[in-house]
This record gives sequence, C-alpha cells and structure tokens, in this order.
Amino acid sequence: MTDTAGPSGVDRLGFAPGNVVQEFGWSEDVDDDLRGELEELVGGELVDEDYDDVTDGVIVWFREDDGDLTDLLVDVQTVLDDGGLIWVLTPKPGRTGHVGHNDIQEAATTAGLHATSTFAIAPDWSATKLGTRGRGR
Repeated sequence: MTDTAGPSGVDRLGFAPGNVVQEFGWSEDVDDDLRGELEELVGGELVDEDYDDVTDGVIVWFREDDGDLTDLLVDVQTVLDDGGLIWVLTPKPGRTGHVGHNDIQEAATTAGLHATSTFAIAPDWSATKLGTRGRGR
C-alpha cells in the first residue's frame, strides 16, 4: 500500500510560502508529520488559537467529542483574510473521534460556509476544504 500523505498531500491544501496559518484543536493525537510538512511549506510555525492578526488560512483538528463545530467555524473566520483557506481535519472513518461528512457540511452551512472536497491527508486523518458561499457576506 502506498502512503499518499507525504508532501504532495500538504501541497493539496493550497498554502504557499509566507502564508500565516492558524491552527485550532491541537492535541497530542494530531499528525506531527503533517504539521511539520505544513510548517516547512509555509516557512514558519503554525500560529495558535489566540493569534489575533490576519491569517491566510486555518486548519481545524476536530473530533466527534470536541464540542460545537458550527461555533468553532464562526470563530475561525474572525481573523481570516478574504479568500483565506479553511480546512477541517477529522479522524478517518473507523478511527476514534470520526466526524461524518454530513455533520461537517451541516456545521459549515450554518456558519455560512460549504464543504467542497474531502481527501485522506494522513494515515489517520481526512481533510475537508470549506469555502465561503460567495455573495452576501
């Protein structure tokens, strides 16, 4: 079996060198290799939840028991630059803490976003891209 979660997986997130990426939901179960590859790609450390300047993108590590995803998605948009990227990283199906795509879509819709694509990003994690709904924001 081939592991596709290497650097090409991080490249699929759409971040670029110099981007400021804010991280929500960090815990000891996150994929450190993925985090390291992302930090290498952007050329710096990920900023934490308390960062209060404009960011180019957000990654959210989210598990089934992490609370209200809708509220979190509203919060992550507060310092996100227009057109900034939002990725929700959830445990893959069959892993502890898995969150179904319908749950992500429902939370995103309520927060004024929509889920566009999902793919395996790491051995235990899937990535779902969220986009803005366009006009009216």
